[in-house]
Amino acid sequence: MNPARRSFGGKEDLAIALAEAIADHLNEGIERRGAASLAVSGGSTPAKFFGALGKRKDVQWEKVFVTLVDERWVPETSDRSNAGLVNERMLQGPAATARFIPLYTGGAEPDAAAIERANQLQKTVPAPFDAVVLGMGNDGHTASFFPGGDTLAEALEGEGPALAIRAPGAGEPRVTLSLKRLLDAAGIYLHIEGEDKEKVLEQALGEGPVADMPVRAFLRQTQTPLTVFWCP
Repeated sequence: MNPARRSFGGKEDLAIALAEAIADHLNEGIERRGAASLAVSGGSTPAKFFGALGKRKDVQWEKVFVTLVDERWVPETSDRSNAGLVNERMLQGPAATARFIPLYTGGAEPDAAAIERANQLQKTVPAPFDAVVLGMGNDGHTASFFPGGDTLAEALEGEGPALAIRAPGAGEPRVTLSLKRLLDAAGIYLHIEGEDKEKVLEQALGEGPVADMPVRAFLRQTQTPLTVFWCP
């Protein structure tokens, strides 16, 4: 079954529409259980979306928990940090009162102790997620599920919320939430932009192993509604 798809004429329109969809999820979560949770991705693509969502005044941000789908193992002061991007672009203005739960927990490497700290922090995030926003690389990776990742099988099949992963295309060591944790959500959104990403998506929707293009794990699952947001 192919995922739902929404196409937009430009990045601004997409950002506003995606922010509205996520705000609706957050408000539903707050109404239902008194709190809401959101997991987002980093990179350059979501910057406009972060800005649009952070300006929403119709969300009770003090009741929202925000965490990351994945993170490079770098401090927030690094220009490679997803946490730094989220705090700079989204958790400002109305959204400044949201509670941010990081994945990076310090130290030179994401060793067992560091991942345990990350998992303890994840226990404070209300489950299931009200929304998860994913990105996708030109190699078909999403989150830090990279082709050739040393713990890719564990990320796809394991029980733990978070785990370390290293891969040739990943740069730094990373920490990522598992497929099981990310699918535990009311809604998942795949945010991609550009003709090249559309071609990658079409390839991922075709036949082939999940390990070759790990985004297929999300595109092929039937547990959680997934919507693709795309613009040229």
